[in-house]
Amino acid sequence: MTVADIVKALDLKVLSGAGGLNREVSGGYVSDLLSDVMGKADAGQVWVTLQTHKNVMAIASLKDLAAVILVSGYQPAENTAQQSEEENIPILGTDMSAFEVTGELYTLIRK
Repeated sequence: MTVADIVKALDLKVLSGAGGLNREVSGGYVSDLLSDVMGKADAGQVWVTLQTHKNVMAIASLKDLAAVILVSGYQPAENTAQQSEEENIPILGTDMSAFEVTGELYTLIRK
């Protein structure tokens, strides 16, 4: 499954980093604590968070994550979106809560 497949299935908005929509997705990780994601997320996962600052992309790049999903209508900071474009790691958006999008993502990936 690719990031583009998830965008379509969950009706997510591509906020930045569209060049990475063909990245393969291996699973998901949910946390707003950057050190937690840095220590426990795996390459290829989609990170669900409400964090919007530039350090999000530093962690996403370090861990080689497939994409970041911002919940509850949050938008990335300008420098975060810019780094997303440079790294080709999509930042996706939804109005769903973290709980809702995580459940939908889990169901979709586990099919």
